[in-house]
Amino acid sequence: STSLPEYFVVPSSLADQDLKLYSYSFIGRRMPLWSWNHPNGSALVRMANIKDVLQQRRIDQRICNAITRSHPLRSDVYKSDLDKCLPNIQEIQAAHNKLKQLCVDDPFDETEEKWLSSLENTRWLEYIR
Repeated sequence: STSLPEYFVVPSSLADQDLKLYSYSFIGRRMPLWSWNHPNGSALVRMANIKDVLQQRRIDQRICNAITRSHPLRSDVYKSDLDKCLPNIQEIQAAHNKLKQLCVDDPFDETEEKWLSSLENTRWLEYIR
């Protein structure tokens, strides 16, 4: 995948040939990436959707098992579909443009109450929260 970094963490229990084989199953060949680790043992792994719905459960289970076996605390994987609860990049950019327009481009001659409503309507604060 051209969108992945040159180097990234791969669960040690996942064989290279499995990794290459599974990569074709993900949209944009975006394999799961171990993105962040917390001292309490929590880890954030980002993963693209799997193209083949029939293979999705099997591949997802293999990847999750490999992550669990490679995790220092052997913690179970908790999955969350962020596509359903987070804004996409276009929505974030639109919110940023509205914020910029509100703070930089528009003169501040309105009442504070209307300005705060306008700020809320950009959705920027909601997205960065």
